[in-house]
Amino acid sequence: MVSGVEEHLTVGRVAELAGVSVRTLHHYDEIGLVQPSARTAAGYRAYSASDVERLREVLAYRRLGFALRDIADLVDDPATDAVAHLHRLRGLLLEQRDRAAAMVTAIDTELKARAMGIETTSEERLRVLGAQLYDAIGSAYPATRRTEPRIAARVWAALGDARTVLNVGAGTGSYEPPDRDVTAVEPSAVMRAQRPVGAAPCVAASAESLPFEDQSFDAAMAFSTVHHWQDPIAGLREMRRVARRVVVFTYDASTTGWLQRFWLTRDYLPEFAGLLTDWPSLADLTRAIGGHAEPVLIPWDCADGFFEAHWRRPEAYLEEDVRRAVSVWTRVGPQAEQRAVNGLRDDLSSGRWAERNRDLVALDAAELGLRLLIA
Repeated sequence: MVSGVEEHLTVGRVAELAGVSVRTLHHYDEIGLVQPSARTAAGYRAYSASDVERLREVLAYRRLGFALRDIADLVDDPATDAVAHLHRLRGLLLEQRDRAAAMVTAIDTELKARAMGIETTSEERLRVLGAQLYDAIGSAYPATRRTEPRIAARVWAALGDARTVLNVGAGTGSYEPPDRDVTAVEPSAVMRAQRPVGAAPCVAASAESLPFEDQSFDAAMAFSTVHHWQDPIAGLREMRRVARRVVVFTYDASTTGWLQRFWLTRDYLPEFAGLLTDWPSLADLTRAIGGHAEPVLIPWDCADGFFEAHWRRPEAYLEEDVRRAVSVWTRVGPQAEQRAVNGLRDDLSSGRWAERNRDLVALDAAELGLRLLIA
């Protein structure tokens, strides 16, 4: 009970501001999705600032088309704070906007054709809604995570002759081998929703508790995902349990001076070290699967937009779209991000970056701590 509502909003006021019915808010309360934290003296629901913030996230995901069950998973994710939700929602809304704009363009083109008496084919009509739509908007996402073929070749070769493959922490499906029978596992509803049409079937589950019998697959793979797991060692052991072969692309933060390997963490973003304070050693990671580690060099023109990808293209890190494709920037926080970006921009303008890193220009690939674990 609260005696006043100076710091709370009544259910009627929240409904009015949010553009939803009071019945909707009552339903969210009943199912535990958004439960107001207080009551007025008269017994009415009263929403605190944190309640309103949660409701905003719920309504935003709802209006993007997510089911209530998936929304609950999203807003209850302990690894995602309010800022991360805003960045995620912004990206999803931009994608929705660009898809709508591309569709409008395609429809306008067809209307012009019809006005000229030109009949469009069935294929052209379907193209408005089909896979080609993604191609039309792809240029707006230079940092979208995609398969780097040279690294993919290493991963797929490590899978050996495996025919059935479990992709753990699969995200949107990058690096899934096209010539194998793949089953994907991804806990994030946002990522599952972005998997392209025709992608491998995807199960909503976490690495630490895979819903499969022992030795269900010829191989299990995980690409650039282990650092997001609550318990990396438990997840790797689960992969070993359900598959006869394990292939993992990850990062080694146990070598002496590892933070100095990459100029971005060395000179501009020392906060990166704090993200890996409790990160298992490379020896612990390989021991969990009973395997060994191999270094993976990053080509200077890497097609995938992971954190280290632009090591010879520093200007890329000045682009917000590039940074938003990498969780590191969200995790270090906006102050560290802005300081790093400002410092890099100044050093690129003055020539200081080029002077410090002049040896990189001659390299076609760099060793930046990326490792392939194979068992």
